Amino acid sequence: MSENDTIAALATAPGEGGIAIVRISGPEAEKMLSALVPASHAWESHRMYYGHAMDQGEILDECMAVLFRAPRSYTREDVAEIHLHGGAWAARSVLSALYRRGVRAAEPGEFTRRAFLSGRIDLSRAEAVMALISADGQRAARAAVRQLEGGVSAFIRSAQQKLISLLSGAAAAIDYPEEISLEEAAGQLEQGARRLADQLESACDERGARIAEQGLEAVLCGRPNVGKSSLLNALARQERAIVTAIPGTTRDIVRADVMIAGLRVHFSDTAGLREGADVIERIGVDRARQAIAGADCVLTVLNASEPLTDEDRQLLRDTENAPRIIVLNQCDQTLALHPADFDRPVTVSALTGEGLAELESRVAAFGAGAGESALTQQRHMRLAREAAQCLRIAADACANGAPVDLAVIDLQQALQCLGRVTGEQVDEQLIDEIFSRFCVGK
Repeated sequence: MSENDTIAALATAPGEGGIAIVRISGPEAEKMLSALVPASHAWESHRMYYGHAMDQGEILDECMAVLFRAPRSYTREDVAEIHLHGGAWAARSVLSALYRRGVRAAEPGEFTRRAFLSGRIDLSRAEAVMALISADGQRAARAAVRQLEGGVSAFIRSAQQKLISLLSGAAAAIDYPEEISLEEAAGQLEQGARRLADQLESACDERGARIAEQGLEAVLCGRPNVGKSSLLNALARQERAIVTAIPGTTRDIVRADVMIAGLRVHFSDTAGLREGADVIERIGVDRARQAIAGADCVLTVLNASEPLTDEDRQLLRDTENAPRIIVLNQCDQTLALHPADFDRPVTVSALTGEGLAELESRVAAFGAGAGESALTQQRHMRLAREAAQCLRIAADACANGAPVDLAVIDLQQALQCLGRVTGEQVDEQLIDEIFSRFCVGK
């Protein structure tokens, strides 16, 4: 793969649609645009023109076309776009005409890779492009936009400046011991390194990042026939789970995805928890307990129209330390359970919908702050924690009386870790790995 040749790809999703955009980038972008969209005018940068896409004298499609001259383009190269009617034939024909003229088919993520290599964006912003494309909910999209706008870059640059200050102080003490004692320098380095390590670690919120990106796991649990399946259907606004009066109808986990306040919530209806079930149902009960153990939010469902049973009491004990919401279902009937006897319960009726809005609000609260931390991607958090570990090693060395120049080695290692977040310290293999996850045309 050459970074200096001209590439092209479909920049919109394949298949039928309102529009299909063919993107061209490289030194011959304008030449190729002129060849396929003949015009009597000179191409003015950043101006859209109406015309016809043509090949060998044949009109392929009506189109709109635009040229972005370097460096004011996505890749900082000359970039051209041909906007065609949506559908496979026109776009495929234009791309075939380009490839016959020597343009190379772009590889996955190659346009964004060129933007990174040209210095228009750093590596964290390049990753934000893919995060925004794949965002499945407002929280994930908001985190990606914040990263795309330079939130991660600004945080990392600030941390790097603090590290450089620590290194400068250490170097001054080593070179000019008559101006500052090594003991004083070691004390300052220790305090600064520990403080920066705390800041880096506090910027990492793996749980919040996972919830923003993948969604919040909410598990409905309870004994048979308390209305878990009906409640799941009510939350999903569709019939996802089978509802009968026969105990043990639900034997496996039934899932429904619901968007609440910009957060995707994965609700899971589980088998009723009871003893003495048959073999198949016991497998479902075991899976239910596993789901409860890994849930971000546990909805402990009780039938409000019936007195507590021993199974209810055991379930309340089992989920006491879990991140739970006690749900008193079937509140449209005569109540046998009183809300005042429980810890902040939500009374609902899966039949009438009463209380569902409050329940959704309480569930969403378990995802509060998801995606709001400074670092939200696993790669960035891993590198930040590695940098923090190096800083703590340096601080411990100073505290134990080791020479300052030994601590400097760990500070430099921390600086390299932070540089890998933005791409300042990066190798070709990492670049290939990151951009291979991109779609073609981006």
